[in-house]
Amino acid sequence: MPDVTVERRSAPRSQLVLAADVVELPRGAKSSARTADISRTGCYIDTLNPVPQGTRVRLRITHHDEIFEALGCVVYVSPSLGMGVVFVEVAAEQQARLDRWLAEKDQEY
Repeated sequence: MPDVTVERRSAPRSQLVLAADVVELPRGAKSSARTADISRTGCYIDTLNPVPQGTRVRLRITHHDEIFEALGCVVYVSPSLGMGVVFVEVAAEQQARLDRWLAEKDQEY
């Protein structure tokens, strides 16, 4: 049995609760949720109705009056709780915006 406690994240996560719109691709089904934590490479989305592992999603995450958009893939599902999403396509200006949010969060401590 594999060790499920092994850390596989490539970037540290920050606990940021942000509004998130999730669009399931290619179906187009949309849901509103929130992040529980986020990093420069992915996030965890709190939602009662997570989509299946392997599903591609379009994310739109709001922080104050700014929006971060990315394409992602669901890599982990907690039934009735949420899902882990890895970002697979992020435009450079979007990545810069997210990096700034994370740096601001780090400076709060």
